Amino acid sequence: MWRGLWTLVARPARGPRSPRPCTRQGSGAPAHGSGATIFALSSGQGRCGIAVIRTSGPASGQALRSLTAPRDLPPARKACLRLLSDPRSEEPLDRALVLWFPGPQSFTGEDCAEFHVHGGPAVVSGVLQALGSVPGLRPAEAGEFTRRAFAHGKLSLTEVEGLADLIHAETEAQRRQALRQLDGELSHLCRGWAETLTKALAHVEAYIDFGEDDNLEEGVLDQADSEVRELEVALGAHLRDARRGQRLRSGAHVVVAGPPNAGKSSLVNLLSRKPVSIVSPEPGTTRDVLETPVDLAGFPALLSDTAGLREGVGPVEQEGVRRAQKRLEQADLILAVLDASDLASASSCNFLDTVVIPAGAGSPNGSSQRLLLVLNKSDLLPAGGPDPSPDLPPHLLLSCLTGEGLDGFLEALRKELAALCGDPSTGPPLLTRARYQHHLQGCLDALGHYKQAKDLALAAEALRVARGHLTRITGGGGTEEILDIIFRDFCVGK
Repeated sequence: MWRGLWTLVARPARGPRSPRPCTRQGSGAPAHGSGATIFALSSGQGRCGIAVIRTSGPASGQALRSLTAPRDLPPARKACLRLLSDPRSEEPLDRALVLWFPGPQSFTGEDCAEFHVHGGPAVVSGVLQALGSVPGLRPAEAGEFTRRAFAHGKLSLTEVEGLADLIHAETEAQRRQALRQLDGELSHLCRGWAETLTKALAHVEAYIDFGEDDNLEEGVLDQADSEVRELEVALGAHLRDARRGQRLRSGAHVVVAGPPNAGKSSLVNLLSRKPVSIVSPEPGTTRDVLETPVDLAGFPALLSDTAGLREGVGPVEQEGVRRAQKRLEQADLILAVLDASDLASASSCNFLDTVVIPAGAGSPNGSSQRLLLVLNKSDLLPAGGPDPSPDLPPHLLLSCLTGEGLDGFLEALRKELAALCGDPSTGPPLLTRARYQHHLQGCLDALGHYKQAKDLALAAEALRVARGHLTRITGGGGTEEILDIIFRDFCVGK
């Protein structure tokens, strides 16, 4: 890589450069309406036992004094029982717990107050109206509390996105992954990589500026080259996760397929625990693709019931079969269902030849789909009889009618989904968003340009570009448009 560089005449010294360290900070842009004090209901809408109303900003202390008696602020971070009154009419509103969080030791880094009131709509409405009458307060926008926390360095952008994922988590695996990201595992990893690039960049620029000096240690470029190689290996390992993190966040695509009347709809209803599909002994009942989000063994999945694969007897069924075949191409996991008592039929043999065996063999590029072969209707087989077809690929026996074999099937399904989505409890942080993949790939591409550079100035610029991609993952240098999209997904009050 450095062939020819050692003989370059060092450029005139321009003074040492000081690359900025990768520190925990916001985008550099102030939060919307910074200086104003915001308030909102932070708990759910509707009747509840307790509702939480919060404020953030310099007038939070004044708001707390205005609504409470006595007027002095409670001790920091200690709940106190106070009578809340409308500051205009002095009319009592509720008897509630209040908390005072002076900045910067608060969620947003600003002065914050919380009112834990009774959750009736009239009480909540009365307290919100009272806060609106306090000078300097205004209702919060969606995600504005979290955006202020980001602007004041309380959360990195990846931690903000982890918080959003935690709020929307519906399965155990999603909760575990979101909590790890909120704890800062991904942001700490990216900061460590950025610090490695900062050090390598400093070595390269030192050689550019002081290459002729005797004070410079020998081998500084070799050290930078070694650090870049190690970082390339680490980035490549994370980029080879085959979208596991994104599947964990949004759900793996699980398609139930098979010949007509094999019990596909019964299996979908069994897994979703509700009557999603019509079950009938008449072949070809399902004509379209029916989809439902489900929690499968703790993992999120989009479960699709498809039309039975056969030569359609009419234009509607033919269209259903075409859509089923299209959905099979998009599947992350295929649940291939056959009738255990009818394996010799033409439709079962055709399904084995066209779907099961090709999926197991994989494509020429090695990217095979995952498939579980399920022999349904095992209750129709003779009790204690031999395996109905020992020549079949590995398979599971199941009866959707009696539930026999369900535990073994669910365990096999859990293992398949864990392989697809990754284990959120162990291993390195998962890349749950396409944004992370984009910037890590950009960083890896820039390191490739660094290795190919024939000029030290171009090599240094490649390192700067690579480092910029890493800092944008955690929020450094992010554009306002990207930040607006991220924080817009939060609810008002968070």
